[in-house]
Amino acid sequence: MNSQVKRIGVLTSGGDAPGMNAAVRAVVRTATSRGIECVGIRRGWSGLINSDFVKMDSSSVSHIINKGGTLLYTARSKEFMQPEGREKAIATCKLLGLDAIVAIGGDGTFRGALALSRQVAESGQKLSVVGIPATIDNDIGCSHYTIGFDTACNTAIECIDKLRDTMQSHERCSVVEVMGRHAGYLALYVGISVGATAVLIPERPVDFEQDVVEKIRRARLAGTTHYMVVVAEGAGSAFEIAKRIQDEVGIDPRVTVLGHIQRGGSPTARDRETASRMGYEAVQVLLQDKGNRIISSLDGRIVDLDMEEALAMTKRFEMDRYDVLEALTNSGN
Repeated sequence: MNSQVKRIGVLTSGGDAPGMNAAVRAVVRTATSRGIECVGIRRGWSGLINSDFVKMDSSSVSHIINKGGTLLYTARSKEFMQPEGREKAIATCKLLGLDAIVAIGGDGTFRGALALSRQVAESGQKLSVVGIPATIDNDIGCSHYTIGFDTACNTAIECIDKLRDTMQSHERCSVVEVMGRHAGYLALYVGISVGATAVLIPERPVDFEQDVVEKIRRARLAGTTHYMVVVAEGAGSAFEIAKRIQDEVGIDPRVTVLGHIQRGGSPTARDRETASRMGYEAVQVLLQDKGNRIISSLDGRIVDLDMEEALAMTKRFEMDRYDVLEALTNSGN
């Protein structure tokens, strides 16, 4: 391929997700193997504004595929949301001689990438932008799977399994809050996997009597003496839900907010492999002189989609999984 791309920048932006390092590694190693230079942009779009960069090669990404977090750091940039901030970013790209940017992150990262590509086009310059979806929420409309989701699920499952041991010993109810401000994928997946008594997600209006109280009562009638309620943070406060359980059922729940522990840890095989394939595909797209694309996982295939069209796509929440939960927890844990 006779590509016009000679030097690319790679960055991670927004919330970190396990597997981001694996994606950076894949981009850098694929690019260098094709004779393309790589520049790591530190601290996301903010680093592009402030010229916070480091030259990268194959050896600089050695031994990072198993590490959580991101060696390029990440940040959210309010300045980049404004045309003046993006103008500074474009100036940095020009200064460094970047032909393309590979941005690894979630929906906010991609919308920033789209705004940048539009502003570049208006200025008459050329800069290809490619996005790789990495977020533990798995809430990118154009991709069935996002890097980090599997690791976050396994982290939450491990924590909840340990909680269950002590809840069972004391015959208690546990209310566990997992991440998911706007999406319940993590909570539902984890809830099914741990055999939760109840799962509350933002995609489904909560009927507290039926969704929580009645389920606890049925579990008690079935002989269960401990109960596990999993709550996505976007479905309500775990502390408020625990208070309602205490008021309406008469038991004293214990609350655990897993928080940012879900973002950390060594990525699972699925996240490492998916990140590697997506990073490889991002460079392949650039070699074809295609820009403004998002790399997506669709039915197990890694594909590239037009960025404008991809960001207009919505993701259908698989509510049939909630039906699975209902059937499996109807008679206790």
